Amino acid sequence: MLGFETVRLPGGERMGLVGGSFLFDIGDDWGLGPGVYGASAGQRGGLFVGGVEVQKRVALGRSTSLALGMYAGGGGGAGAPVGSGLMLRPAVTLLQDLGPRVQGGLSLSSVRFPSGQIRSQQLGLALAWRHDFLTYEGRTGDRVDAPRAGGLGFDRMAITVGQMRLHDGTGRHIGLVGARADRRTSIPGLTWGLEAAAAATGGAAGYMEILASSSYSLAPLPSLLPTWRVGVRGAGGFGGGGAVPAGGGTFGKALLGTEVSPLGGVTVGVDYGKERGLHSGLRGNVAQAWVALDLEPGLDSRGTTQGHVVRTEWVGVLQHHTKAERKNGASGSLDVVGLKLNRYLGEYVYASGQAHSAYAGGAGAYSIGLIGLGASTSASAPWRVGAELLAGAAGGGGVSTSGGAIVQGVAWAAWSTSAQSELRLGAGKVRSRSGGLSSPVLEVAFSRSFGMAGRD
Repeated sequence: MLGFETVRLPGGERMGLVGGSFLFDIGDDWGLGPGVYGASAGQRGGLFVGGVEVQKRVALGRSTSLALGMYAGGGGGAGAPVGSGLMLRPAVTLLQDLGPRVQGGLSLSSVRFPSGQIRSQQLGLALAWRHDFLTYEGRTGDRVDAPRAGGLGFDRMAITVGQMRLHDGTGRHIGLVGARADRRTSIPGLTWGLEAAAAATGGAAGYMEILASSSYSLAPLPSLLPTWRVGVRGAGGFGGGGAVPAGGGTFGKALLGTEVSPLGGVTVGVDYGKERGLHSGLRGNVAQAWVALDLEPGLDSRGTTQGHVVRTEWVGVLQHHTKAERKNGASGSLDVVGLKLNRYLGEYVYASGQAHSAYAGGAGAYSIGLIGLGASTSASAPWRVGAELLAGAAGGGGVSTSGGAIVQGVAWAAWSTSAQSELRLGAGKVRSRSGGLSSPVLEVAFSRSFGMAGRD
């Protein structure tokens, strides 16, 4: 679901708020899944909140339904009075079918930050899509035929590193780390996707962006270099924080790029272009390099749909940082809510992408993005243990992360509550690369696994 509404802040200030949620059917017309909200208009560009939404659908007729939802998450940014960052959003949405899988409607919601000063009721617009979440049964490594993309439908995941040079008179160069999910279309060379990045260097800790993107590429020398492609990429969405002049937060990018596949299923590329804020002074040049991995078989010149089952996990997590240093020299605990997406590279090793945001501890607007690797004992056992080591970027909320780059290591133990679900307890440590933040981490998590198709 996507939605837009205008939230009233103290003093009569108004802020456009865009939200997006992936809701998974858990039976009896109930849906549950992750969601994110971000500022899109006004002067609070960089405000983001990540969390979980639960929703009950009630049919009112053949083509009309009512969605009763409750969202809870953590975040903040752009100096908004969010307190410790916890946001609650109960909502009622009236939806009308616009097609076989598309619905549009109106919402009535209440946005509240209980420890802050934002309490607003408003009407909004909503757009919803329904689609199958294709998964595969069987153990990791079992053979499977995959005629189309499974899961959320993304064919490729990329890790990105880049630099943004601002044209604001400061000459600042901000280093970014992030990830992108691409989905190919029926038109050769045309893709669309989602991407996110956060500041890791350049004195802009707390800057974050979430964008929708599309690209088109072609092979100029198909006979001589069949995997070399050149093309264009456009992206638009929301970002801000880290003293970047983002205004309301809406901006876009246009880039030229080139890519090549040195190995089957692996693609490397570079892009260069410009970015511009819609209603702000944000201007700059952007450059990025990326490495992508195909998530499905049948996406290269071999043309086969044969693959094998790959274990994939959604993990919802609450973390307690026992001693997080603040920029004012104080030290105290904070709590974050987060989501992990783990994809196994074999029976015991997995790659992980994670996002976390503060909801308690007086650090509203503190957010974390991480990527890395983990290892565990066999998932077929009722009890298992594992560990993961990740790196990424964090900032905001007055937490001392220096330039923003951090590393985090966590060891965990899990108990299977069903064939696909686990309860987990973990402990570890997080620290910033340049000093400042150094804190033990305790976590409790719930994971849900499913099978996707992987390449042989």
